[in-house]
Amino acid sequence: MTSFTRLPTSLKVLAGALALTLQSLAQAAEAPPAEVHLDYAYYSPVSLVLKHFGWLEKALPTSKISWVFSQGSNRSLEYLNSGGVDFASSASLSAVLARANGSPIKSIYVYSRAEWTALVVRKDSTLQSVADLKGKKIAATKGTDPYLFTLRALQQAKLTKDDVELLHLQHPEGRIALEKGDVDAWAGLDPHMAASEIQAGSRLLYRNKDFNSFGVVSVTERYAKEHPEAIKTVLGAYETAREWSLKNPDELAQLLATESGLPLDVAKLQLTRTDLGSPLLTDKDITASKAAAPILVSEELVRKGTNVDQVIDRLIDPDFGNAVIAKP
Repeated sequence: MTSFTRLPTSLKVLAGALALTLQSLAQAAEAPPAEVHLDYAYYSPVSLVLKHFGWLEKALPTSKISWVFSQGSNRSLEYLNSGGVDFASSASLSAVLARANGSPIKSIYVYSRAEWTALVVRKDSTLQSVADLKGKKIAATKGTDPYLFTLRALQQAKLTKDDVELLHLQHPEGRIALEKGDVDAWAGLDPHMAASEIQAGSRLLYRNKDFNSFGVVSVTERYAKEHPEAIKTVLGAYETAREWSLKNPDELAQLLATESGLPLDVAKLQLTRTDLGSPLLTDKDITASKAAAPILVSEELVRKGTNVDQVIDRLIDPDFGNAVIAKP
């Protein structure tokens, strides 16, 4: 009887010790990382704002924040895969391609929904349609949205990549190749595309907003598991930058022009094609990604037997964004 009456006290002591242990573990798990590495890119104006104002540095004062410049989705995802960045900005379909080919990543936030790519020709080009590109040279950056846009455009015109000559050039080099006449067309990306339109008179041969995928921020699965609170803090800072961008369009254009070294009218043209209003990942995004994904299979860009729909289900994770962003 004596031991029985002492049992609740023992349990209380044990419970208290357990609670303290769990609290300590939770605090340790949620401690800010020593360093946070992010990319920034001209195709992601919000990232330029976030870097410029230092809001993340203020939100994570004990963490060392470092920034890596990205020329395109392929570079961004390479940095993420190699550990060069913790947060990568890419086109959503490029993230699908990376995940399908073995990169254990999760897309957690939409930094923009832009019509940022099209097929571009010189102002004096006689080409009038995608079908006219058969047998022609096209500059495109492999693994990026412009590259995948090109494949989808060719497919719609009943052509494949084997019907053209694709030159794998980074976006700025693709513009130069087009304007010099080294290629017949270029899969452009803003702001380089806008600059070529304004400065060289280049013409958009083929536009299709539905063939542009949206821009996502991605992390590795390991990072998502180990640093969930840091992710929420970063997305909170992204939201501050996005909201500032929406409220200050003229200042945003000026910042984009300054950072990219391009004229203000180029930056303004890019921003007319950029929607910053919908940062949450939704079921519609999953559906759109699955509708776009067959090109990855038909053009043999993913390993044989890959279930791309399953890849997308594992890739897109709206939970972090939903936890941070206030829904209207």
